[in-house]
Amino acid sequence: MSVSKLDPIDRMILAELQADGRMTNVELAKRVGISAPPCLRRVRTLEEQGLIRGYHAKVDARALGFEVQVFAMVGLVSQAEADLSAFEKQCRGWSLVRECHMLNGEVDFVLKCVAPDLSTFQTFLTEELTAAENVASVKTSLVIRGAKDEPGVPFDILEARMREAP
Repeated sequence: MSVSKLDPIDRMILAELQADGRMTNVELAKRVGISAPPCLRRVRTLEEQGLIRGYHAKVDARALGFEVQVFAMVGLVSQAEADLSAFEKQCRGWSLVRECHMLNGEVDFVLKCVAPDLSTFQTFLTEELTAAENVASVKTSLVIRGAKDEPGVPFDILEARMREAP
């Protein structure tokens, strides 16, 4: 669905749920200025349209013992669609890989990985990732600390663009 087809209340619903997906429908309705039944209908419609893809708890990986976070830049031998799809499928099967993004440029994919320790990540790197079919190169960068980790999209920018649109 095009963002221009969303009305201001739909955009407010999305912004509020992005900030706090645990709030009740009654609280959400109050925040966006409508009653609960139409709010629930709007949320269901946004879900059916694929604009709301899920609700998740943001867990603290380090507090759960995953001390290592690594970005791996992967170059493939072949960039044929079948080979790209096969690599993406393989990434979905690796538990340590939390995100997989295909890129345009010097590397084909960037993977965000977490592991309990360096030894576990090294085993994954040498026995699975670099050994995978079609992988030509892997460069890794260990995360020292994160400065920002925001989900979703910046609704303030979206609203500014909507005000400027003809």
